[in-house]
Amino acid sequence: MRRRVRQYGILMGVCLVLFAGSLPVYYVFGTGWAVAMCAVASVLPPVAATLGNLADPADPQDRGARFGPNADPGGGSGDGPDRGDPGDGDGPGRAPGPP
Repeated sequence: MRRRVRQYGILMGVCLVLFAGSLPVYYVFGTGWAVAMCAVASVLPPVAATLGNLADPADPQDRGARFGPNADPGGGSGDGPDRGDPGDGDGPGRAPGPP
């Protein structure tokens, strides 16, 4: 988890530095360099979000993955009803009907 937060923070910090630094670069080097810096900075947030959401296989506390070595064995990912829920038709919550 810490690795993901650190990577996300570093990439977003680089993004902010590129956006903020494009104004002085505009005055010193010209429009082309400033636009290039802004173009690179605009690509970084989706990359940071993707890297921030990847599971770390080396971290035993990172249990957010549905698949892989750190997947939650209970399957409690919140995607749907778990087995044995009274409302899924196979448990004690089922309405009695004709046999």
